[in-house]
Amino acid sequence: MVIRRLLISRGALLALGAGACLPLGFAPFALWWLPPILFAGLFLLLDEAPARERVLRAFSFGFGAFVAGTWWLYISIHDFGGLAAPIAGSIVLLLILIMALYHAAWILLCSLVPCKLRAWQCLAILPAGWTLIEWLRGWLFGGFPWLSIGYGQIDGPLAVWAPVLGVHGISLLVLLVAGALAVLLTGGLRARFAGLIVLGLIAGGTGLLGGQQWTTPDGEPLQVSLVQGGITQDRKWLAEELESTQALYSELTIGLDKADLIIWPEAAIPALAHEVEDYLTAFAELARARHQTIVLGILTYEFDTDAFYNSLLMIGKGAGLYNKRHLVPFGEYFPVPDFVRNMLRLMNLPYQDINAGAPRQSPLRMPGVALAPTICYEDVFGTELRSFLPEAGLLVNVSNDAWFGDSIAPHQHLQMARFRALETGRYMLRSTNTGITAIIDERGRVLERGRQFGVAIVTGSAQPFAGATPWVQFGNVPVLVACLLLLLLPAFVLNLRGD
Repeated sequence: MVIRRLLISRGALLALGAGACLPLGFAPFALWWLPPILFAGLFLLLDEAPARERVLRAFSFGFGAFVAGTWWLYISIHDFGGLAAPIAGSIVLLLILIMALYHAAWILLCSLVPCKLRAWQCLAILPAGWTLIEWLRGWLFGGFPWLSIGYGQIDGPLAVWAPVLGVHGISLLVLLVAGALAVLLTGGLRARFAGLIVLGLIAGGTGLLGGQQWTTPDGEPLQVSLVQGGITQDRKWLAEELESTQALYSELTIGLDKADLIIWPEAAIPALAHEVEDYLTAFAELARARHQTIVLGILTYEFDTDAFYNSLLMIGKGAGLYNKRHLVPFGEYFPVPDFVRNMLRLMNLPYQDINAGAPRQSPLRMPGVALAPTICYEDVFGTELRSFLPEAGLLVNVSNDAWFGDSIAPHQHLQMARFRALETGRYMLRSTNTGITAIIDERGRVLERGRQFGVAIVTGSAQPFAGATPWVQFGNVPVLVACLLLLLLPAFVLNLRGD
């Protein structure tokens, strides 16, 4: 009995270690070949383990992955959010535990399928179940799609599937490759043959999709300049910094007289828009005189409803307003009882909610092209971005990744922004407060980028695109249907055989 317990403990520790290595498959490490190997190992750890132990090993894998991949949340909550270390640590730990529970739910879902054959498990049930749970994690209770497996493939051969299947479709392919590796290592002759067929089909499809162009250039390229103020988070919202911040963005923008489109980052000016109306009006007049468009992040206030919004404002040639729809819990709103909110207020901590913008909003329009706007981590929710497409010809994201310091988070965020560009077949123009500001082309390649933690102006050409990729047209529906079929197929086949 003691030996059995030690073996179970060893299996969970191996799963924990494999999970801790998973973030190496994402930016900034970008070892895109690693996740299939790690999942193949996990599949073997799950093979023939007792039901409870399978759940424990899957949970351990998820716990290790999110400890190693999202530890930077502590920086945001403690270093910049001001919460005491025990409270901040508890919030991060709670989130990691919830993410690990999704992994446990993966095994519970797969256990509902009445088939224990290794080949079916590795080549159908486990990959399909994982993908469904990953998709669920991306939207349930507001969603937390960080470390979705497909993102790590942006620089790998499977990236060509992004415009067709989206991030979850590539996650499914990665898990199928992992399952094929597992059965090739330990399966019988028929199982190995099935694994080779799966690998062959994926490789063949990858080869056919290489070089496919799903969208077409629309109009003349724009000259764009992305302005990065480089203001650290601990200084950004100090009242005495407002004047110097305004002067900085004025100085950086005045010289950009050749740009058609200028973009400032999220909440570039640390004030409400009506409080700096004269400043914004002067820039709007300057932009119109130079036939330019300026898009800038700023907070806005609606007097009629007493509502605050995190907004993108377009001035100059073209006008429009976008209010952020997908808010950050405990950053932009506080899902807590009133007595907790009062405690935050008494402790001089943030407690006032930002309001979510309307679910359906129009693209921002400048002469000749419409822009699909997102603010901060909204660009990791691809399905929401689809509401602007195919009408919009360019993607625009403004962010403030200063909240995460010098961690892996800004690099992960840039990787997901690159994936949105590839998924939609459109340039992504990404302006951030402290980095990483970048111009990304329709294939997800970074054409120009600024250095982190300093003042930067990223200038280049951006080509608007028209048309819709298959993923823009159909979203995640084909992948979800495929996953359901893979889960149902074993039971159907066994029923036909009378097993």
